[in-house]
Amino acid sequence: MTKPPAECMSKEDVRVEIDRIDKALLALLAERHGYVTRMAEIKTDAHEAYDPARIAAIIERQRKRAEELDLDEDQAELIWRTLIDWNVNYEKGIIAARKRHG
Repeated sequence: MTKPPAECMSKEDVRVEIDRIDKALLALLAERHGYVTRMAEIKTDAHEAYDPARIAAIIERQRKRAEELDLDEDQAELIWRTLIDWNVNYEKGIIAARKRHG
């Protein structure tokens, strides 16, 4: 059973909840990764993996969501830029490999 932060009375209580959230985050990242892989399969050119306008829109949307959740917008942006950079490189690699192997 989950506990809200205010009901955590020990470091162990907090760690249990953080571990629970980390597990859920990892599952969501794995699910997202499936869609990123599918996008790379759909795209035909490695240059499509990097879309500055789309990236800017995503970053702006996440900054607004972070603010609504009372989170640090700069930290949210850093996390999303890291995720996007990884995804762009991953997509480029899949597209390039597919082109090499026909």
